[in-house]
Amino acid sequence: MKNIVILISGGGSNMAAIVRAAQRDNWRKAFGAEVTAVISNRPDAGGLAFAREQGLATEVVDHKPFPSREAFDEALAAAIDRHVPALVVLAGFMRILTPGFVQRYQGRLLNIHPSLLPAFPGLHTHQRALDAGCRFAGATVHQVTTELDFGPILEQAVVPIVPGDTAATLAARVLTQEHLIYPKAIAQFLRQAA
Repeated sequence: MKNIVILISGGGSNMAAIVRAAQRDNWRKAFGAEVTAVISNRPDAGGLAFAREQGLATEVVDHKPFPSREAFDEALAAAIDRHVPALVVLAGFMRILTPGFVQRYQGRLLNIHPSLLPAFPGLHTHQRALDAGCRFAGATVHQVTTELDFGPILEQAVVPIVPGDTAATLAARVLTQEHLIYPKAIAQFLRQAA
């Protein structure tokens, strides 16, 4: 069985979309894969409750007590490795990962970013798209590399920017597309890896 470990920092709506898709589309039978664990760097992450309700293993590796990014990433990797992952999925995990961590999971580490990469890597993507006068925004699922919000693109969704849009309204519309393309990209990735 290919274990999928999902990392979150907050409400976990993308994680929930992935878990529901895995159940609905029976990834266990289709790809020999299943979501087995959800790990958060924040003890108060709302998504942990959903994960527990689904019978998934949950764990918190709080980044605050660690003296460095490297020390945190080492502890996080130890927590992930306990679940023997075939795939590690970042779903609203709001930490920049060290090159050593990324290399450890090279080729099996996925992320979703709320812009049409390569445009607007980093934070505040929706406001930056509005400020630039873009007519379209969107979301990108990509493999993680040591360069922030860079790496082979697996899936994208385009969302029109409409008059009167704010960063919040645009973010809400983009998020609905994230919930569709992330499970789809993971399923395609698993299909190709089979």
